Amino acid sequence: MNVREETLARIRRNRPAGDHPLPEVPDFAPLVGQDHVAEFGERLKRMGGRLADVIPGADPFASVRERLEAAKVVASAVPEIAGNRDLGAVARPQDLADVDVAVVRAVFGVAETGSVLFTQAELQVNAVAYLAQHLVVLLDPADIVVNIQAAYRRPDFAHAAYAVLHTGPSATADIEGVLIHGAQGVRSLTVILIARSV
Repeated sequence: MNVREETLARIRRNRPAGDHPLPEVPDFAPLVGQDHVAEFGERLKRMGGRLADVIPGADPFASVRERLEAAKVVASAVPEIAGNRDLGAVARPQDLADVDVAVVRAVFGVAETGSVLFTQAELQVNAVAYLAQHLVVLLDPADIVVNIQAAYRRPDFAHAAYAVLHTGPSATADIEGVLIHGAQGVRSLTVILIARSV
C-alpha cells in the first residue's frame, strides 16, 4: 500500500457514521438581466476575457484564425479545430508546457460571473487549461446559466470527478495596481459562441 492509499484508508476508517447530505443550495435573486449572452460577455470582458464576434454564415473562428495559424503547437479537444498535439497521447501534464493555443468546449457558462466550466471530459488533460499560452473556448449560448447557484444544481457539475470554473485569463496585480495577464496561466481567453453539433 502506498502513502496515498494508506491516507485514504485512514480517512475512510475515521469517517463519522451516518448519512451526511450536502446542504441545500439557496436560490438567490439573479444579479443580471434576461439577456444572459450579453451579461456573460460583459462580465467576461471585465475579467480580461473576450467574447468573439461571430457573423452568421461566416467562419466562426475568424477572430482567432490568425492566432491558430501562427501557433507552433495547437492542442485541440474539439472536433471543430484540428490540433497538432494529440491530447490522448500526453503521458505527463508537463508535456503540454509548449502549447501555444488550446481549444476546448465548455460544459456551460455563467452569466453572473462570465465564467466557463470545464470537467476532465472536456479538457482530456486537466493541465491544458493552465499551461497553454492562449485558451479558445467554444460555448453553446443555450448553455449559459444565470448564476453560480444554477451552476451548482447542474448534474454535469455535481457528478464530475474534476470541475473547474475559469473566469478570464490568468491575472495578477502588484502593489502599484499594475495588472498583468498570463502571470500564472493562460495569457488570453477567448470565448466563441457555437452551438453543440451533437
